[in-house]
Amino acid sequence: MKTYDVVVIGAGHAGCEAAFAAARLGASTLLITLNMDHIAQMSCNPAIGGVGKGQVVREIDACGGAQGFITDNASIQFRLLNRAKGPAVRSPRAQCDKVCYQRGMKQLLELTGNLDILQSEAVDFEVDEKLRRITAVKTQFGISIPCRSVVLSSGTFLRGKLHFGLQDFPGGRVGDAAASAMSHALENTLKLRLGRLKTGTPSRILQKTIDFSNMEKQPAETQGDHFSYWAALGEYPDLPRTSQREMPCYMVYTNQKTAEIVRANLEQAPLYQGKIEGIGARYCPSFEDKVVRFAHHERHLLFLEPEGEHTGEYYINGFSTSLPPRIQEEMIKTLPGFENAVISRYAYAIEYDFVFPDQTERSLRSRYWENFFTAGQINGTSGYEEAAGQGLVAGCNAARYAAGREVVEFPRDKSYIGVMIDDLISKEIVEPYRLFTSRAEYRLHLRQDNADLRLCEFAHDLGLLPESKYQYFKHYRDLCEQTLQIARSTVYKGKNILSWFKTCAGEFDPAAALPCPAEALNFLDNEPLREKVLNELAITAHYDGYLARENESIKRLQKLELWKIPADFDYAAISGLRNESRAKLIKAAPSTLAQASRLDGVTPSEIGLLQIHLTRLKHQNKNTAE
Repeated sequence: MKTYDVVVIGAGHAGCEAAFAAARLGASTLLITLNMDHIAQMSCNPAIGGVGKGQVVREIDACGGAQGFITDNASIQFRLLNRAKGPAVRSPRAQCDKVCYQRGMKQLLELTGNLDILQSEAVDFEVDEKLRRITAVKTQFGISIPCRSVVLSSGTFLRGKLHFGLQDFPGGRVGDAAASAMSHALENTLKLRLGRLKTGTPSRILQKTIDFSNMEKQPAETQGDHFSYWAALGEYPDLPRTSQREMPCYMVYTNQKTAEIVRANLEQAPLYQGKIEGIGARYCPSFEDKVVRFAHHERHLLFLEPEGEHTGEYYINGFSTSLPPRIQEEMIKTLPGFENAVISRYAYAIEYDFVFPDQTERSLRSRYWENFFTAGQINGTSGYEEAAGQGLVAGCNAARYAAGREVVEFPRDKSYIGVMIDDLISKEIVEPYRLFTSRAEYRLHLRQDNADLRLCEFAHDLGLLPESKYQYFKHYRDLCEQTLQIARSTVYKGKNILSWFKTCAGEFDPAAALPCPAEALNFLDNEPLREKVLNELAITAHYDGYLARENESIKRLQKLELWKIPADFDYAAISGLRNESRAKLIKAAPSTLAQASRLDGVTPSEIGLLQIHLTRLKHQNKNTAE
């Protein structure tokens, strides 16, 4: 068998980005999937982005990843959420044609150099226990595939169980088998601790049976209809694209009749009968959970969203349930406009195994196996975007390890991807993790509009961003710097131009006149990037003081990040640490003082103690070396 630098197991959104990243770095890569026709399947909502999530997609794109431009190709509605609020929380979201998205990603991977794809099931590993390395991946056919590193991105497939009322069936999702052998391999071969989580999906409804006449329509926006920064470069022109770009969504409310049906049938809900072991997401509960927990609410808002331009199925966002199909039929018919609705696919809950992420480094490498990386829902997250962001990091680091290079970490102060991974390995995962803008301390810096300015240089240095994209970015960055310099130094009516741009309130309106003499910025007149440059200037002007204060806070964080903690650091030898803090530090094994400072319950005085002991250790090592 051919020896691969990187073997990626699982071709969901994490696996696709992992394989694409590893191959871009020149690693010979194999992507193993249970079903070639289900690569990048949108198992739940056919949408990409949202609050916090849209920022991650922008970051993936800034690093040369695939999710942003595949979404642009498959988009049937684009919106910028929270447009009326500040730029720190504005988040892009696109409703997608799920078949177009899946086919586009599959074709992209098939066209990518250094990347092979195999339909098979990975069932076990061959390992060198002395070196703590995986040497080969075993498949269901008894074939061992030699490799230098492995990325596991198994999604919801590990011992997956589907729940329809009190009935349950094995499966990774409806229509796909579960992957039980890999759970045994993780427990018995790699000796990792596994937990159990749960998620769910709503039913799908046939469009021809829905009455839309009394529903509130949610149209697409015409501004900012791209996730990808590189649309002007015209890469991959032959990938599938949708032709209908503005399909509307609709809003509808549940009512007391809907809730009464749920309350009358809770004995058939597996969640309330102890049939589901896994813990579900608090932020995205099943509808029966909403009825029980928020009994004082008379109604709940639902979004009716199209699944694509060539299908008559609609997705009911906010109506996930694991109640039996018969009860689902009754619930659906209580909704206004659904009196004659026909369900094409029943809702269900799914529970699955995951690896407790305290066994993982910030590079997404295992703490126990030096060439084993994990990405996506196996790390305790939820969502296509969180999975893809982890896939980018895991694939990059697997390729770097295979090439004999040091693995890298995405900084918390420069990316939402870094925030997410740091949260995963620092905090106890008791439910599927979802990224929100509120999880970032520096969200005014981590905006969706400036992910390229934050990460393109970093990605180019790693080899993730190709030269053509980097040169395009450099031109944009130079324009931003030139514009800001002129705006700070040019005075108009007693104030510099930057001060005049404060009247734009943090968002430049391309239809409005400049708030300063046009000749000051006339070098932008024929520039295709003019609007984007002036928007950055408007944000900088409006939030200049806040950004400066955030910068000072970031500098303090970066100082703590420079304090590296050795993997074998002996916390037991430090007197003055409380037992609770010592136990948390030993379990989390933070790699820096900054990460240690974010552990729940570890106090500033205890961080000071760690600094003292790290200083002593540094001097001891220096004296020993001399």
